[in-house]
Amino acid sequence: MNPNGASSSVVVVEDDEALATYLADNLSADGFRVACARSAAEGMRAIEVRRPDLVVLDVKLGDGSGLVVLDRVRTGDGIAARIDAQLPVIVLSGRGSEADRVRGFARGADDYVVKPFAYAELLARIRALLRRAAGRPRRGILRVGELSLDPSTREVRLAGEPVVLAAKEFALLLTLATDPTRVHLKNDLLRDVWGYAAIGTTRTLDAHACRLRRKLGRSPRPLVLNVRGVGYRLTEAA
Repeated sequence: MNPNGASSSVVVVEDDEALATYLADNLSADGFRVACARSAAEGMRAIEVRRPDLVVLDVKLGDGSGLVVLDRVRTGDGIAARIDAQLPVIVLSGRGSEADRVRGFARGADDYVVKPFAYAELLARIRALLRRAAGRPRRGILRVGELSLDPSTREVRLAGEPVVLAAKEFALLLTLATDPTRVHLKNDLLRDVWGYAAIGTTRTLDAHACRLRRKLGRSPRPLVLNVRGVGYRLTEAA
């Protein structure tokens, strides 16, 4: 991925054919590889199949809200759903009030551009976002004591022995393993792993954590620790 555009791929999800064509033509001329989708469903397929470096996403689509697409991106694990949850997304909207902008950012937008907009400004925002994304560390195998996780193959091993996990169990463990001694708040885990907007009274997280703890029970050090009323962490500091 080149942050200036060369070799970078962009999916434009926009149901206005004239605007989609205008963006595709200009982005292509600026060195991007561009694919267009006209609906939320087409947008999800394009994101899953093409695995772009960035998405330009309209809010108002013929078959639903672009924010629903954004929700599905942000809850992707990069493996089962073939979607990187950290995929850079610029939201396009005809609504530019402070409340609308805040709502877009709260749903996970990296940037929010109000229609009508100048192409030069959008291009600058795309390049700036790609520069920031280029600095993200790529995850290889994660190790915590005798536990290892391979995000690319979904393989989990404990003391060299394989551990079989369901998709959400793996996604939860992967999230905890990225910063194993930090307490991950319940609200954050429910949002990032399950896509819940609010914690409510659901016991989903606790049930999955309990199953994970049981499957990792032969570890010589305690794993999947509950910080009562706050959240979970994978392990104590060594």
